[in-house]
Amino acid sequence: MNSYIVSLNISEEKGTIKTPREQVEIYNHGIVGDAHSGYWHRQVSMLAQEDIDNFSLLDAGNRKFLPGEFAENITTHGIDFKKVAILDRFKIGEVELELTQIGKKCHGDGCAIFVEVGKCVMPKSGIFTRVIHGGVIKQNDKIEYQPRPLRIKIITLSDRAFSGEYKDLSGPAIKESLAEYFAGKRWHVEYSYSLIPDDGGKLLTELQKGVDEKVDVVFTTGGTGIGPRDITPEIVEKFSDKLIPGIMDQIRLKYFEAIPSSILSRSVAAVKNETLIFCLPGSIKAVEDYVSEILKILEHAILMLHGLGH
Repeated sequence: MNSYIVSLNISEEKGTIKTPREQVEIYNHGIVGDAHSGYWHRQVSMLAQEDIDNFSLLDAGNRKFLPGEFAENITTHGIDFKKVAILDRFKIGEVELELTQIGKKCHGDGCAIFVEVGKCVMPKSGIFTRVIHGGVIKQNDKIEYQPRPLRIKIITLSDRAFSGEYKDLSGPAIKESLAEYFAGKRWHVEYSYSLIPDDGGKLLTELQKGVDEKVDVVFTTGGTGIGPRDITPEIVEKFSDKLIPGIMDQIRLKYFEAIPSSILSRSVAAVKNETLIFCLPGSIKAVEDYVSEILKILEHAILMLHGLGH
């Protein structure tokens, strides 16, 4: 479907209806002359004409809305915002915008449409972006929607699984837990998998490959104990820019009373560039326990690495 700009809208003061312009200039803070531009993550707002029409028909008694009445900067046609995800991008000529927030809290009595209708479309259907590249855009300009995959890499370290002595179960268990978690969420998740022996050089190669490919999250499983071939934490610590000790410390303490040997795990969490790295033990039970805890903070951690979610 052809996607394009229906209307460009700005307002000089917050809390007021935006009015249409034939063209606008976008710079690193947002739209020149718009009250919502600034050093934050909601520089340029977007709303689909299709969502406005549906709201008019189903929720507002077929009341017609003018462009900008919902305070959107860009009214669009041809993009289904119900399928977009954080960090997706939109290209309009030389302009590039990155999606930073889906929906918003309604102003309630401070919103004229909410006072009139009792509902508003922007909190559920509107999106907010920040500027990656600026430029001039015009009404009817084509919009190129670029979904941004959330890349997750799973690395199993096991001499015996690598040699074929037994089947790796922990790596697939990580993917199964993640797939279940992300099933109803707004991310475009892609998985990759590697099985390697307990070899520091091979692990380092896989980690660097993940960073080079801009993987968002790396999960390793195996090699976190105190055995002679357990080398995962040492490699990851030297490879990383930052350690995140609190996550793994909390997991070890949580499961210590039920499984005393869990305190011997040397699992670590770390960051390299914009890649999160979580090193998990090798047993399926440990993988399930660790992933369940990591999932509580995973999305927030991803957003923080991209300057969001603080």
